Amino acid sequence: MSKESSTSADVPLADIPGLIRIENAGKEELTAHCMELTHAVYPHHQVYGQYCTIHEYVDCPPEQAYDYLRQGHHLEEWTCSLRDFAPTGTPGLWVGRDRLEDDTSIYCKVLANPEAMTVDYHCSWDQGDKLWMIYLMRVVPARLVLDKPGSVITWTNCRHPYYDDNPHPDLAPRPERPWVGDYWDLFYAGHTVEMHNLKAILEHRHRSGLPVGSAPARTVAQ
Repeated sequence: MSKESSTSADVPLADIPGLIRIENAGKEELTAHCMELTHAVYPHHQVYGQYCTIHEYVDCPPEQAYDYLRQGHHLEEWTCSLRDFAPTGTPGLWVGRDRLEDDTSIYCKVLANPEAMTVDYHCSWDQGDKLWMIYLMRVVPARLVLDKPGSVITWTNCRHPYYDDNPHPDLAPRPERPWVGDYWDLFYAGHTVEMHNLKAILEHRHRSGLPVGSAPARTVAQ
């Protein structure tokens, strides 16, 4: 078989450098390697450098938790600083204020998958042409993973290069305004506060027999 027509099945795993598997390492070596990777203390950049992931158990049915998250206007309730969302002229694209900094606009579009119960918020400061701040959330039925009712919610954010370098400094409301990436080291703590807000809202309304969601304050663009 020619090189061009070969498939991955034709390439022996033993020829791929860097793989650690029971076949080539053995149980003792594999266990020892995992122990080397397990530390009591981790440097901040190693834990939070490129990715920020948090997770929480929420005593609320997964279908209700997903339905709440997929409606983007609820960001005004559980986030610390996103407020005053209103539809733009582009269907599905909203613009609001991030009160983390004065006079700062944030654009947001929600992409949701009901079968997987994933909700992705595509956002950006200052402009809505390229939504590069991506917040990936998933609702997992707690019955599947914890054998109890409720939901497990995960939330991951990846460190896009624009966090380190504002691609549109000319769009900032003022030259001295801090950039969203300046807060990256606080993302884990800040997102944890917001996840606790989300948990508190969903659990309070569910346990009180109230509708979990609320109507948007502004009309949705048609």
